[in-house]
Amino acid sequence: MFLFEWLNNQLLKMEWLNNLVNLFVVNVLGLNTQERLGGSIQFFIYDVIKIFILLSVLIFIISYIQSFFPPEKTRKILGGFNGISG
Repeated sequence: MFLFEWLNNQLLKMEWLNNLVNLFVVNVLGLNTQERLGGSIQFFIYDVIKIFILLSVLIFIISYIQSFFPPEKTRKILGGFNGISG
């Protein structure tokens, strides 16, 4: 059970990234993350990096799946649909 909790915290919640950004904001920028400015900057940097990582993983997975479907097969499958469903 401990393993699943750890994986959830590290992979899905990205606590490792939050801790890394927190260290950067406190040590390099010299801001307190408990105050408004430091917390806002910490949240912004964390969110930008997190979204970039998630988009990169998503694009990689979709590209990998698309490599198995040649364009002719996709046209043939989608060619049977008309209107909004197509």
